[in-house]
Amino acid sequence: MCDGPAATLFQNEDLKAAAGGPVAVGIPDLMWAEPFSLRRAAGGALLLATLGLGGCVAAVGEREPLNEPPTITGTSPTGLNLELLPPPSREVDLAVYSFPDLTGQNKPSDNFAEFSRAVTQGGAAFLIDALRRTGGGRWFRVVERGSLANVLQERQLIRATRTEFDQDKAKPLPPIRFAGLLVEGGILAYDTNFVTGGIGARYLGIGGDIKYRRDIVTVGMRIVSVQSGEVLSSVTTTKTIYSVGLSTSTFRYVAVNKLFALDAGVTRNEPTQFAVRESIELAVYAIIMEGAKKGLWKFQDPVVGQRLLRDYLDRDKLVEPSQSAEIVPEAVVVAKN
Repeated sequence: MCDGPAATLFQNEDLKAAAGGPVAVGIPDLMWAEPFSLRRAAGGALLLATLGLGGCVAAVGEREPLNEPPTITGTSPTGLNLELLPPPSREVDLAVYSFPDLTGQNKPSDNFAEFSRAVTQGGAAFLIDALRRTGGGRWFRVVERGSLANVLQERQLIRATRTEFDQDKAKPLPPIRFAGLLVEGGILAYDTNFVTGGIGARYLGIGGDIKYRRDIVTVGMRIVSVQSGEVLSSVTTTKTIYSVGLSTSTFRYVAVNKLFALDAGVTRNEPTQFAVRESIELAVYAIIMEGAKKGLWKFQDPVVGQRLLRDYLDRDKLVEPSQSAEIVPEAVVVAKN
């Protein structure tokens, strides 16, 4: 929420001297000023301003003022690291059924009850997008499971139509692709007002202050084997969300009967959905590294894969380089199409 600057200059005794030079006055004072011609001039100015705003309507096919066009969501720094991953030795088939909001929290509000959710309900869409962009789309083949009923209904419609027109010569549909691994998890927690604070100062009616708030969102993700039901890998990521507000104000008398007031402010809130998206992208990156460590999959270039894995362990796991160099592959059975 951004408070725009506002300035008010009150002059009471000098209104009658308006004919002698320009005078800055507020609209309410001007409406009650003498002579009557000033009130008529103010009324005409308000009418012209109203007509002018009404004439700002854009023509057909043109955007209205302050109406920005939609844009493609940019890639975050974490998402860029995900896209630049080197390719694997072979693609992995994954299925995503859901990635729900497990926080159960509504948006925080100090004034009234808020029934909107605190975090996005589209976690599965963010997860599928991150999986599809991993390594330039060369890592995972993601099969549709969230709207599987729609897919089956459409296949049934195609089968019935072919049977009706082609009868015995109707060609069967190819089988639906299945996955050997499931991606499970969700948005685990959203802690608001984890840290709050601020500072301000004022002297002789002039001053300002700054306030900030820190929230934390937590995402959990795990890889499950379809054949055995075993959880092969699991990671948890957190993302800090900052909100900062800066405001300043001035309040002082410029004369005995003249008061000057100025207020300005700006607030910067990090979008919650972007924080959730980046947490999911980091979880996908960590799942890939954990899977490479356990031998679930391999990089096409083993040297590059070993270097990335060591960097991940040294940076994100905070272990000693000697420990990160000991990578023991494990045999895992994965369903194949």
